[in-house]
Amino acid sequence: MDIPLLIISALVFIFPAYCANGTPVLAGGGTKIDFGKNFIDGKRLFGDNKTFRGFFLGWVIGLSVGLVVYYFFDFPVLFAVLTPFGALLGDLTAAFIKRRLNIAPGGMLPIIDQLDFVVGAIVFSLPLSVISWEIALTTLLLTPPIHLFTNFCAYKLKLKKHPW
Repeated sequence: MDIPLLIISALVFIFPAYCANGTPVLAGGGTKIDFGKNFIDGKRLFGDNKTFRGFFLGWVIGLSVGLVVYYFFDFPVLFAVLTPFGALLGDLTAAFIKRRLNIAPGGMLPIIDQLDFVVGAIVFSLPLSVISWEIALTTLLLTPPIHLFTNFCAYKLKLKKHPW
């Protein structure tokens, strides 16, 4: 597969996850996913930034974008369901890890912050056999600069408190 086609394939694959991951910042607020409860270590499970509204709307937007990808690019319909869900669970997993490391909600954990949702999307897409290892690797390489750029833009638009 040539490089431009590989990049396009990676972006088409990951776009529903990108949309699912980016939506909660626009729709956050409301009931916290962890209900304000602590884990057995006495630290919050996920923190104040993870809400049901953000998760649900992120999944709905990711699903909607996934359905467009399904329609135009011949992916299985389960791709539209699983990939954004995996992305959001990957983000929740990273939030859980960050709380264990005493990193405050919104605090930075390099590499993990840029790839948590991508790894979740890839893992949830594996049973569908929709991507090759080359597309997965390309997605992992492309995402950090894209993620940093979009977060910086969200920060400049005052949608985020931090530019990462």
